[in-house]
Amino acid sequence: MLSIKNNLETLKQNLISLNKDSDITIVAVSKQQTTDKILQAINYGQKIFGENYLQEALKKQEVLKAHDLEWHFIGPIQSNKCKLIAENFSWVHTIDRLKIAKRINDARRGMPPINICIQINISREKTKSGVLIENLDNLASELKEFSNLNLRGLMAIPSNTFDEEKLTAEFDLLSETYSLMRNKYITIDKLSVGMSNDYMKAIHHGANMIRVGSNIFGVRE
Repeated sequence: MLSIKNNLETLKQNLISLNKDSDITIVAVSKQQTTDKILQAINYGQKIFGENYLQEALKKQEVLKAHDLEWHFIGPIQSNKCKLIAENFSWVHTIDRLKIAKRINDARRGMPPINICIQINISREKTKSGVLIENLDNLASELKEFSNLNLRGLMAIPSNTFDEEKLTAEFDLLSETYSLMRNKYITIDKLSVGMSNDYMKAIHHGANMIRVGSNIFGVRE
């Protein structure tokens, strides 16, 4: 129990060291974590959680429904899951094509608009989801037509590499792209990038929403 408290305190101290403790949204990635561990994080003040797998997330949401939590969907989206994602999450980080956006928009009717991020394939890896950066503006422009979606930001997963030059180039490109898009689309105010292994570097390059799992919960059992 103490480790989750200590991990959250360490994370927040690291943000304080960057003078960013009040500027960064921490999404605690709780995939494959028990509800007991999530409750421990809740008890130490964490209210925002990110889930990758819909059915797992829905079970946790049911158990934890008495708590005032904000749920973010951060995994790949299958077309047949759009309705339940739209109905049960406040944020979706992984919009990368118009078909998925339309399904979520249609399923969100009668509810407040859902906050979304466009996922960018910043590393241009064929195995990764995300729109290529040259197609980003076209997709963002099309999303403006959907009244039940609130375009809030950009999301990316940089290369899993020890090549610091490559990583820095990707983070620099993300930062530049975020700045350009924020100036063009007034609702954009979040850059969701940075995980347990690279969140400090991400923040240095302008991230203001980080998705942290093992640095909070420890290694998944």
